Order: sequence, then C-alpha cells, then structure tokens
Amino acid sequence: MLQSSTILLGSLLSIMAVSTVVRGDEGMWLFNALPLKHLEQNHQFSPTTEWADHLRLSSVRFNSGGSGSFVSSDGLVLTNHHVASDTLHKLSTPERNIIDAGFLAKQPSEELPAPDLELNQLVSIENVTERVNAAVAADLNSDEASKARRAIISTIEKESLDSTGLRSDVVTLYGGAQYHLYRYKKYTDVRLVWAPETKAAFFGGDADNFEYPRYCLDASLMRVYEDGKPAKIDNHLGWSDQPVANGDLVFVSGNPGRTQRIFTTAAFKFLRDERLPYVLDFLRRKEIMLQQYGLEGIEQKRQARDELFGIQNARKAYTGMLAGLQSPQTIQTKQAAEDQLLSAAAKDEGLKPLTSAWQQIADIQIEKAKLLGQSTGFQSRLYDIAETLVLMSAEDQKPNSERLREYGEAGRESLLQDLLSEAPIYPDLERAKLADELARFVEQRGGDDPLVQHVLNGQSPQERASELIAGTKLADVAARQTLVDGDRTHVLASDDALISLALLMEPEYRAHRTRREELEEQERQAYTKVSEVTAAIDGTDTYPDATFTLRLAFGTVKGYQENGQTVQPWTVLNGAFEHAAEHEGQEDFDLPESWLAAKEKIDGHTQLNFICTADIIGGNSGSPVVNREGDLVGLIFDGNIQSLTSDYLYSDEQARAVSVSAAAIREVIRNVYQAPELADSLGK
Repeated sequence: MLQSSTILLGSLLSIMAVSTVVRGDEGMWLFNALPLKHLEQNHQFSPTTEWADHLRLSSVRFNSGGSGSFVSSDGLVLTNHHVASDTLHKLSTPERNIIDAGFLAKQPSEELPAPDLELNQLVSIENVTERVNAAVAADLNSDEASKARRAIISTIEKESLDSTGLRSDVVTLYGGAQYHLYRYKKYTDVRLVWAPETKAAFFGGDADNFEYPRYCLDASLMRVYEDGKPAKIDNHLGWSDQPVANGDLVFVSGNPGRTQRIFTTAAFKFLRDERLPYVLDFLRRKEIMLQQYGLEGIEQKRQARDELFGIQNARKAYTGMLAGLQSPQTIQTKQAAEDQLLSAAAKDEGLKPLTSAWQQIADIQIEKAKLLGQSTGFQSRLYDIAETLVLMSAEDQKPNSERLREYGEAGRESLLQDLLSEAPIYPDLERAKLADELARFVEQRGGDDPLVQHVLNGQSPQERASELIAGTKLADVAARQTLVDGDRTHVLASDDALISLALLMEPEYRAHRTRREELEEQERQAYTKVSEVTAAIDGTDTYPDATFTLRLAFGTVKGYQENGQTVQPWTVLNGAFEHAAEHEGQEDFDLPESWLAAKEKIDGHTQLNFICTADIIGGNSGSPVVNREGDLVGLIFDGNIQSLTSDYLYSDEQARAVSVSAAAIREVIRNVYQAPELADSLGK
C-alpha cells in the first residue's frame, strides 16, 4: 500500500513495528515492538507484557559471543557447550582437558570461576533517536557527522551509566533510522558447573555440522555469583520435560549477530564478489595454520583446539552464505523487489529524491572493496593486548565524547576485564599466529613496501615473530596492569617489543579506521533513506537487522522435504547410538564412554534434538526455546545447511533452527552424568 510521503520517518517506523504484513514467521523482533497482531491472527497467541518481560529478564548475552538463559532461582545459566568452549578452553590444562573430557562440579565449592566472562541481562530499552539526530546537523560532511554522532552516543551512554550503574549501549537500528539505549545488568563472577564431553556435545563433528538429523548434547551449565554467593534470580525459566509435538508454536529469545536483509542489490554483489571470498580465503589460511600447529604434538593440538573449531565453523557457515549469494536466483529476486520498490517511489514526488540512496550505496561498495586486505594490525592475543594498551593510552587523553567508542567510560569496566584476564596465553601458539600474520602482511603489501620493511626489521616473518614474542612481557597480567595504571608517556617509553610494534602500526590503524567510519556514516545515512522509502511503500520491513542484541523469534516445530524424502522434526537418544554404529570407525561419531556405560539406564525414547522454523542466525547459539507458557523446551545450537542464507534472506521452506531438547538435557544429566540433584534443580 502506497503511503503518503509526508509521514515522518518515526511514524513510519511505528507503523512498521505493528504491521501484520510479514512473510511467514520471519522476524528477529525487538522486545519493545513485538508483532502482537501477527501472533494473534496466525497463531492465536497473545503474549502479555508480563510474559515478554519475564522472558527478556530470563535471557542473557555472553560477551564471548552467544546467548543463554537463567534456569534456576540460584543462578544456573544454560547455554551451549560451544558457547562455553572459550571458557572451557581457558580452564583446561595439559593435565585436565576440560573441553574434551567434560566437567561436573559435585558441589558449589568445586565450581570453576571463568577468567573473563561477562553475562548481560537486558533490563530496559529507551528510544533516544531524537536526541541522537538532533546532535547531527544536516550540513555536516560524513567525517563531521560521524564524530558528532559518536560524541552524543558516548555522552548518552556515560550519563546512563552514571545514573543507573548499568552497562549502557546505544544500539543503531533500521540502518540508522532509530537509536535505542539498552541497559544491562552485568554478571562478571560466572562459574562452570557442568559440561559434557566434546564427543557428546559435537557428536558427528565437522561432517554433521549444519546438517540434520542431528544427535548432539550441545549444552552446558554455569552459575552467576554475587558477593561470593550464588545469585538470587527473580526471573528464570521453568523447565518442561514434555517433548515438543509437530506444529507446536515455540519462541526463541536470543542475541542474533548481524544480518544484512536491508542491504541493496549492490551491497549483496559486494558480499558475493568481494567481502565473502576475502573472508573465506582468510579463514582457510588460518584453518591450515592451526591444523599444522596442532600436528606438532598433543599439547599443541589442545592449545589450538578451540580457535580451530571456531575457524572451521565459520568457514563452513561462510561457504553456505556465499553459495546462496552465488545462486543467480538470489540476486534476481532481490533485484526484482528493488526495481518494483524504486518504480513505485519514482511516482511519489516526496519519495523520489530519496531513491538516490541506492546509487550512493552502490558507490560506497566500490570504496569498501578498496579497504579489503589493508592490514592495520596482527591477529594474535598478545598483539591485540598491545594494540589495546596503545590505543587506550591515547584515547584516555581525550574527553569521553571524543574517544573511539570502545574506549569510552561506559565500556571501561568490560574493556579492563578482558585486557587483564588471567586466561592462559601460549607463547608457541602466539609465535605461530604472529608469523602467519606477518607473512600475510608481506603478501598484501609487497616486500618492498616501507612499512613492511620497518615491521620486519630485516628479518623473515618467522624470525621476526620469534623476536617479538621473546621481547614482550604482556603475557604477564602484572605487566599489563602497570601500563594500564600509567599514562601515554609510560606506553611511549616502554621497551616491550609488541608495544613498539603497535605504536608503529597506530597511524595506519587510525587512518584506516577513519576512512571506514566515514563510509559507515555515508552508508548509515543512505540506509535511513532506504528504510523510509521501504516503509512508506509496503511496510514489510517490520523489524530491524540483527545487532547482537536481544530479539524474539518464533516458529513452529516442523519437518521438511529434502531429496524427495521427509526429514522428521526430531530425533531421540536411541538414535545417537544407532548413528554411532552406522559410522563405526569414524572418530567424530564415537560416543563418550560415559554414554556407552549408561546406555541401559537412560530412556532411549527421550527426544534429543528437534527443529523449528524460527528465524535465527549466529549469535542465537545458546538461546532458550520456550513454549506458550514460557517454559524452556529446548536450546538452540545450530541451523541446518539450508539456513545459512539467513543473514540476508529468510525462508521456511527448508531452513530450520536446530535445538537440544530440554527433556534430553535433564535425562542425561541425571542418568549419564549421575547428577540427580543438579537435574532436579533445573527450572526451580
């Protein structure tokens, strides 16, 4: 329906927030703009404010990437094994490999503190769009506008932190058409309670990753503490042991990472032809490097294991995303919808001037392509620490409103928690990673480049990496603390080899970042126009792209057709043993000894994994799946291979979200891991 172009954008977005014109159950919905009419008309369900608030407050975000939920009144948090793997890796030692062998705290005193984990509970949302826009004058160029926007956002975040004590983040929505202030309660004393073996959590390994049917127990439990005691949680999810049924309506409350559904055809082509191929080349390189390091020995394999898993998982996901974009039908469908939209806009004198945004975005993609491959730093934990210390020392000299955003006062506590983490750092692994990064730097710029020659200092990448790692003390937390406590002069006077390298690279980093933020500002302004045109004409973009902030998705438990066969919507515990037998001799399909020993004790008919049509992407890992009553019935851990285009296109024909059944989690904790008290406490 063609709407009047004189309607203000804020009104348009209000209309979008309550629109019932959606495609199936598509949507990653804001908790302050739920699709109430759609749910009522299509599912005969009307969530109350209390229902939504309880689910929001029962949900948490992991700073390591992923989601989770409170599942007991004494602080138990449920998430995936692969979301917890960062913590499991940091807690592992050569003598006790928790990430592979699993862990169970039989009593609270045995629960293991996570070195640097932060969980965020979304307490409130406030629309601050008018204040942000009022601070950015229309006549500013992109650089000035970016600085003005960054300044007001930093000011809002700092004011909120000072007045509430809560973590405060201003979130950009609808391509820059709205800004919302999210306030979070932070939990930083988080302890590991239970994790199964990798063989159970990642059963099927890379071969079954993003496939279905699945037979994984990708789950773990942590606990949040306050004042040294298990936290008292007012909002936690009840636990359902009932299996889901075909057609059941379920809800997913989590933090999807980033989607690009608002992107134009030109932006899709940039992803297809430039960005995704570049990322895949990078991931393949890192995968080979980490595999080669792991071949040096058992301990080296353990050290590299978590990062290698993340790289392999990302490689497979990006491969699926690129395949979707390389299908001509994807671009043709997007182009046809865009042509129809622009044709309608051209007939409206108020909207017609806004259509220039599409060409602006196309021009920006050309400039973004030029930035690909321009390394301004080196990906290793020790270099990241050095770079952070260098940048922080400079940013601390500026007023809060002028700092790079991550160095503002609002995020200071979280920044320092990561910077001063006690998590182990492995010098040999750091040396291998840095050598590979230096070699890539030479390949990108050429050996005769003056900066390359300055960085290498007359040595090969391998020799230089060895010298740099030998010449740094940043693996020692006390050495980092000394530089944090000092000021810019202390950093400039440091003789630490990696600090010196980061100082050398700092001008390059800042120049690249300034250019990138200029392009982001130009793109933000253009997409604001795209949002206005789209909302005025058809009102179908009823939810903003994902931003790794809390969203509500929903769908039904439903199978699908593949290769002429019906894929059933769930698997059972017995199926895991059958799947293992069918793949005998393949290491990734070996169940752990604990499962084999307990086979006769467990109810093999218990639902293990199930699928639904809920709209999810990366970042939703660990999200609770709840029923109409708000009780937990499952735990998101994956999507099938057909869902990998969901970053930019939703479809419920074959794409499915994959969950671990709540019933299986309790059954296995009780009868495989022999922890009946822990099993009984779930949902209590």
